[in-house]
Amino acid sequence: MSFEIPESVKVWSQFAHPIMMWALLALTLYALYLGVQIRRTRSAQGDQKKQLIQGRFNIKHHQIGSALLTFMVLGTLGGMAVTYINNGKLFVGPHLLVGLGMTGLIAASASLTPFMQKGHDWARYSHIFLNAALVALFAWQAVSGMQIVQRIVDKMSGVA
Repeated sequence: MSFEIPESVKVWSQFAHPIMMWALLALTLYALYLGVQIRRTRSAQGDQKKQLIQGRFNIKHHQIGSALLTFMVLGTLGGMAVTYINNGKLFVGPHLLVGLGMTGLIAASASLTPFMQKGHDWARYSHIFLNAALVALFAWQAVSGMQIVQRIVDKMSGVA
């Protein structure tokens, strides 16, 4: 007994990964904003510090970061699965390799959390560096991903 995925599901499933990743890019930029606010809170004094603490930026950043880690890993695996289901193979190229690298970067960044909570500056600076690289790669992925989406749309419309 074999399970056959309907062609319409196979075709339209190709758009789930890019839509999800664009949402994650926006969420990543929000996490960046929260991280900057945490840094501001850390260096603030007096009333400004009290006001910034009320923003609970550290809690929000941690929660958003956890969601990003989860959905980036799932989005990466999902994108690979959909590509394989639709093409019978993965296309090993820059988009796939950078995506896998980003998955490693976010995992490494998240793994620094216990050290940051203990006040280790090396972990904070490493976290910032890894995430800056992640944001830069994510921006590139957005562009290269849209080129892939355009090829899929062209193929669907018979332009190929």
